[in-house]
Amino acid sequence: MTLENVYADPERASAYARLDFPGTYYLAYRDLPELLARHASGRRALDFGCGTGRSTRFLEALGFQAVGVDVAEEMVRHARARDPQGDYRVIGPGSLRRLPPSAWDLVLSAFTFDNVPQVSKPALMRDLAALLAPRGLFVNLVSAPEIYRREWASFSTRAFPENRAAKSGDLVRIVITDTSDPRPVEDVLCTDADYRALYEQAGLELVATHRPLGRPDERYPWVNETHISPWVIYRLRQASQPPSSAPEVHRGGFGDSPSTPPARPGLP
Repeated sequence: MTLENVYADPERASAYARLDFPGTYYLAYRDLPELLARHASGRRALDFGCGTGRSTRFLEALGFQAVGVDVAEEMVRHARARDPQGDYRVIGPGSLRRLPPSAWDLVLSAFTFDNVPQVSKPALMRDLAALLAPRGLFVNLVSAPEIYRREWASFSTRAFPENRAAKSGDLVRIVITDTSDPRPVEDVLCTDADYRALYEQAGLELVATHRPLGRPDERYPWVNETHISPWVIYRLRQASQPPSSAPEVHRGGFGDSPSTPPARPGLP
């Protein structure tokens, strides 16, 4: 399988740099502030696959001392231009091992593993696990397989019916309708079962799984988001931590009152 790093393309990187939290993307980030407030034990954060810095700036707004790393130099250039005071670094294969091990209270990976070939995922997972502090939290935000088979407020897949037959590890295509670049993005499908196997191989314990759903009172023109979650948010820790009884599974929002979400820096 040949997977192109589409975000190395200057035109696509420029379009992505103007993308903040519209539509379906809002849903991906909506519940993170409460999740991190409850479960992150410190302020040192690594944004793995920071792109143009959207997630890194999001973490900074929440009070984290965030470092953003990415393989796409063009994307990092945009991140630095938008956030000159931020810490953004271009990394190559194996470069994660040059970061201080066991030093990060939070590792966030937002959509990054969507773009990683299946064969490369295990080593990356192990390297990220080694970066966690003893009580560190790893949050892996990924696309659910369903996102590649339906229509959404911010995405379209109707031009790619072959996605419906895709298996874990196959290429799938999707168009981001909230950017000016109409070219499809190529991702790698990965099922929940395969992610769970990857976590176990990397020495990570799955603590909870969250699948956010849109709410009718939100101002976005939801398509399928109110009844099918396009995202999966995995909360993980090193397996050496005291084991939990079973992974929690959440759907919808966090908190006692789903209709009254907490403050979310950077989100409309």
